[in-house]
Amino acid sequence: MALCLMKRLQMAGNRPIALIGGGTGMVGDPSGRSDLRTMMTPETIQHNCDCFKKQMSRFIDFSEGKAMMVNNSEWLMGLNYIEFLREVGPHFSVNNMLRAECYKQRMEKGLSFLEFNYMIMQSYDFYELFQRYGCNMQFGGDDQWSNMLGGTELIRRKLGKDAHAMTITLLLNSEGKKMGKTQSGAVWLDPEKTSPFDFYQYWRNIGDADVLKCLRMLTFLPLEQIDEMDKWEGSQLNRAKEVLAYELTNLVHGQEEAGRPRRAPERFLQQGAAQKICLPVSCRRRILRTVPLTF
Repeated sequence: MALCLMKRLQMAGNRPIALIGGGTGMVGDPSGRSDLRTMMTPETIQHNCDCFKKQMSRFIDFSEGKAMMVNNSEWLMGLNYIEFLREVGPHFSVNNMLRAECYKQRMEKGLSFLEFNYMIMQSYDFYELFQRYGCNMQFGGDDQWSNMLGGTELIRRKLGKDAHAMTITLLLNSEGKKMGKTQSGAVWLDPEKTSPFDFYQYWRNIGDADVLKCLRMLTFLPLEQIDEMDKWEGSQLNRAKEVLAYELTNLVHGQEEAGRPRRAPERFLQQGAAQKICLPVSCRRRILRTVPLTF
């Protein structure tokens, strides 16, 4: 969702700044979590940071003057704790922080002091981005609202200037759960973690109630075209899901990979009806309508 928003902003002539959490990754965001995140080693965090630009470049043009990518480890890792407390601490009320939803939901199971610092660190990030690059608006998922407001307030208190925050709707399925982001079975942009075929199949098999929403929020098709699909019913929705799967796979993995699942039935036909082939269930259903195969 954030990458799609940055792409849209860039298409409209803005210069997005992608912030990599090399520093905040050492702490972990408690938002949306019922327990403490698994602590990552500095080596794992650095590896993740190295992968991000390659993945994001599919969405964002990082050429000169078009966009920036910065890592908050640049200013967070070298902070002196006492100086940081004196500089930033007086501008935060613990009472107000505990009212934030990201902390309230953790109070029963326990909130570590490590995680309690996260809001202050994210707020300080916005302050630094404002100072260094003139960044005056921060975007994030709506579960980050309290953290982003902390940044606008820190800028106002320390610099006497206005900054702004805007939330992005979280991508939820019809059951109200985050799509593709469960601890088991998550959908990754990295082809080593989620193959292009599995990535395609995930979107091809989403629920009927979610397909039009995803087309509007995650693809760059004309809204008029998507509105026409809104009239489709029954088996026609499978066509809409194929459009969604193709568009997203093309965006993330390229046209060649996006076209492979569509060409699969033709390839199996050429191999002959008598050949024994092991296929995922979703692919079997499509082929069985066309040619009898022995599985």
